[in-house]
Order: sequence, then structure tokens, then C-alpha cells
Amino acid sequence: MTSILKKATTHRLLITLLSGLLFLTACTESADRFFGIAVLNTNILREFGSPAFAKRLNDETKEFPGVPASKKNGDEAQKNISNQILYIEKCIKDINALSESGVKKEIKTAALELFELVLPVYKNEYMAYAKLCDAKGTQEQKDLIVKEIDEKYNEAFEKKYIRLLEKGKAFAQDNNLNVKWE
Repeated sequence: MTSILKKATTHRLLITLLSGLLFLTACTESADRFFGIAVLNTNILREFGSPAFAKRLNDETKEFPGVPASKKNGDEAQKNISNQILYIEKCIKDINALSESGVKKEIKTAALELFELVLPVYKNEYMAYAKLCDAKGTQEQKDLIVKEIDEKYNEAFEKKYIRLLEKGKAFAQDNNLNVKWE
């Protein structure tokens, strides 16, 4: 009887170990998937702090006389920023779910730092800017917000962004990922 119990215990142990290995394998994403979540998703931030982004956001609120299709609801810029906030929050959630082995931990940390830097700026300064755009605020008011974003955040953003991209490039090369850098 003890022989049967030992075999049953051994089988349970083996099944538990195999289940654990399968779970760990399932939790570790491919290099391509990791790269996409941690590095490629930063494409949404490439215009952060740039006057071009502010201009594009402001242009979304412009109506043209005699062109009915250009009629606006008055919340276009705010919707744009709200959508970007939702996407950034999703990116943070997805990055947090990534594995943290070896160099992946450094990349994951760098990506989180970047997204966590910009999220409050989108929620506060960019949303205030969007509200001014939708309300047809003065250009001076809008320029003040753009200048504030530049002065307060651009240097830290650039450092974090460059750091992440450098780590991402090395990761892509080490894992033979087909990535074209501009």
C-alpha cells in the first residue's frame, strides 16, 4: 500500500511541477510581444511636448464657413486627449503585466517611468489646453500652457525616452527582431 501512496504522491508532485512550468512559460511573453508592449507603444508619445502636437490638437477644433462637414461639437480636442489618456493607462497596465527577467526588467522600468511621467501631464496640462481649444480660448492662453509643458517636462521626457529607446534597440538586436529605426 505504501508503494501505491508513494507513486501517487510522486505523480502529484510531477503534475504540480509541470503545471508550474506551464504557468511560468505562459507568463513569459515572447521577445516580440514584450518589445511591442514596452517599446513600440511609445509611438503615441512621440509628439509629447512638441508645438506640432499642440497645433494639431487646436486644428481639430477649427470650423470652416460654408463647409457643413467641418461643423464641430465643441469637445473634439478634449475627446482626443481623453482617448490618449485611456491608451496611456492601458499601456501602463499592459507594461505592469510583463515579465521582469534580466534586461526585460530594465526596459519595463524605463517604459513605466516614461508613461507615468506623461500621464499626469495629459490629464492636467494637455486637458486644460484642449479645453481652451474647444472653447476657442486666446492663443496667448494656449501658448502659455505649451510653454509650461516644454519647460517643466520636456527635458525629463527626452532623457527617459532616449534611455528606453537605447535599451529597446539593444533588446531588438539581441533577439533578432525585425525593427527599422528612423
